[in-house]
Amino acid sequence: MEESGGCCRCCFSFIFTLGLTALFLWLSLRTSNPTCSIQTFYAPALNQSLKARDNTTIYFLLKLDNGNKDKGIYYDNINLTVSYKTNVTPPIYINNLTIHSFYQGHNKKAKRNQSFVPDARFNWTAANQSVARNESVIFRVDLATAVRFKIIAWKTKRHRLVVGADVEINYEGAKKKKKGIKLSGGPKLLGFYSVQVGVLVNLLALLFLNYYW
Repeated sequence: MEESGGCCRCCFSFIFTLGLTALFLWLSLRTSNPTCSIQTFYAPALNQSLKARDNTTIYFLLKLDNGNKDKGIYYDNINLTVSYKTNVTPPIYINNLTIHSFYQGHNKKAKRNQSFVPDARFNWTAANQSVARNESVIFRVDLATAVRFKIIAWKTKRHRLVVGADVEINYEGAKKKKKGIKLSGGPKLLGFYSVQVGVLVNLLALLFLNYYW
């Protein structure tokens, strides 16, 4: 009986320790993709309140928000593709921009001002006519990069991040929405790390059973 009681206490202690270990690993490995958004977007050449609209540069502000409380993020080069959407043709590619790789600490926000001049395929006259008629003028911003998460003293492998959003322009050549426009479409990483933790816990349990039985 005494031997049986000792075995039960040992099993209970192991299960309790295993549970705490699994909880710690899950909290440590759980990650969230950064939130990417367009905060401002302005095309002076589409501003109908201006008499002279010869400035064909387009300006926008990209915000990257790392919501992880204790995990930094290493970004590879960030590729931004801007296109123009019409009702009669597929989206027209008008420019591509690159933000160089950088590191972002936990709970930190990064802002990157971007500007470009659309290539010759963009029809300013047609776009101005659409804005003047209060028709939808929509640009598309797509972001593609790879991120690695810094967890304590080590880095995860690279995870692909591909997101995008439409930006509708108003009568003054700025985005219609007052709030930031979130770029979406990327997969969440929580499930991946949960599977890793589950595999590790099962492996520890199997080793324990092999040792005592």
